[in-house]
Amino acid sequence: MKFVIAPDSFKESLTALEVAEAIEIGLKKIFPAAEYVKIPMADGGEGTVQSLVDATQGKMINVEVCAPLGNNVSAFFGLSGDNQTAIIEMAAASGLHLVPSAQRNPLKTTSFGTGELIRAALDLGVKKIILGLGGSATNDGGIGMLQALGAKFLDKQNKQIGFGGEHLSEIKTIDLSELDPRLQDIELDVACDVNNPLCGNTGASAIFGPQKGATAAMIEVLDNALRHFSHLVENQYGLNIRDKPGAGAAGGMGGGLLLLPKVRLKSGVKIIIDTLNLTEVVKDADMVITGEGRMDGQSVLGKTPIGVAQTAKAFNKPVIAIVGSLREDYEAIYDHGIDAVFPIIRQIDSLEATLKCGRENLISTAQNVARLYRLAK
Repeated sequence: MKFVIAPDSFKESLTALEVAEAIEIGLKKIFPAAEYVKIPMADGGEGTVQSLVDATQGKMINVEVCAPLGNNVSAFFGLSGDNQTAIIEMAAASGLHLVPSAQRNPLKTTSFGTGELIRAALDLGVKKIILGLGGSATNDGGIGMLQALGAKFLDKQNKQIGFGGEHLSEIKTIDLSELDPRLQDIELDVACDVNNPLCGNTGASAIFGPQKGATAAMIEVLDNALRHFSHLVENQYGLNIRDKPGAGAAGGMGGGLLLLPKVRLKSGVKIIIDTLNLTEVVKDADMVITGEGRMDGQSVLGKTPIGVAQTAKAFNKPVIAIVGSLREDYEAIYDHGIDAVFPIIRQIDSLEATLKCGRENLISTAQNVARLYRLAK
């Protein structure tokens, strides 16, 4: 028998690898001689770097970069075991958690640090970069990131504009002639799970600006600034980044990234599935087990368990989800490839105590899943 174990992390409790290991221990109590293939998963958001580092026996790289407010911060990215792929979460350098609540102002924050992480990955000679968007503190259209990679955004005095979304309206000329030439030789897959355009009522500023500290007045300024930027891009390079689905992700970084060569905006979980070759692994599985910390109706919108389930269902494999907890709208997942779901919480307790028991609860639940499967066999 072959079990493929491909869960996401349980946030604030266990990494995806730790979840997979606990599930394996529980299953082995009933099927000690079975084959177990553990594939730590993610969906492009928080935890993606750790999951891919674990899955490929890679390593973490620490780099000092520019934080959203211009101060220095220690950030990180992952390097795959074969040293060919860098995995970057933009939040590590440009995340909202790096800005104190009282100082959150997307007119001022920059994505420059994310560009520095990309440059550090290029210094290691990688052939591919996976960049996860999300959790950003910025609304600068990715211009800070592009500046770190050599792009110039010049004002009417032919000087580089300053950091922050408010300065985009000052751009008169975009100069990409000094963009890092190594970008021509790599693939850049961007995990982007929102379809928002760059501007307008459903754009970066209107939808995501408030959580970054933007007032109604700021949103208008930021939206006009991004619109101005998009017009310049279209006039100079013939690219319509304004209406591109996903361009509004991460404060417009989805749009800014389209100025780089060989960029693909893709579903985060699809990128991970392709990178880890999950399709080949599940072909001959007897059962596929996935999971996440909390399963609800939103899980069907590009989350890890659904991506895993749909991959397995292409080969008609049974799919079980083992999860931390359920919300009452979770049953939507049954229409998307998951055959049964098992929450692991065994008794009422505080959240802190429950999180600490994650490993033991996973082992126990996995054992019960195996007992049921044995009975069915």
